[in-house]
Amino acid sequence: MKLKIGELAEKANVTRRTIDYYTNLGLLQAERSPSNYRYYDYSAIERLHFIEKCKNEGMSLEDVKKKLNERDAEEIDVLKLRLKIKGLEKEVSDVVAQLDKKNHNELKSIKKNISNESLSLIQALLLLIND
Repeated sequence: MKLKIGELAEKANVTRRTIDYYTNLGLLQAERSPSNYRYYDYSAIERLHFIEKCKNEGMSLEDVKKKLNERDAEEIDVLKLRLKIKGLEKEVSDVVAQLDKKNHNELKSIKKNISNESLSLIQALLLLIND
């Protein structure tokens, strides 16, 4: 669900003018509706609180923008890592399913189809299981 500017202002305890200003500076992002209304994600509430906290600590809005960009980049990196882990988990589960069905001679051909990252993950899992 999205928030209109007035709803966001009320929930974040700031003025509409503040939201306009931060949006124009690029500190907040809004989606425009066909009727040109601005809609904000609920994450904008937390973002506004973060901006206000930084301002109260004496940071300039330019420094706040840099900090927000760094934080956004870190969140993207975390999402990419989570996707990578999900891919590795899928690969490992596929291999485990294949291993359950194969004999020892066929294991060598299966091993050739496993990425080094997945192989390392499998080895680590086996060490954990055997402990």
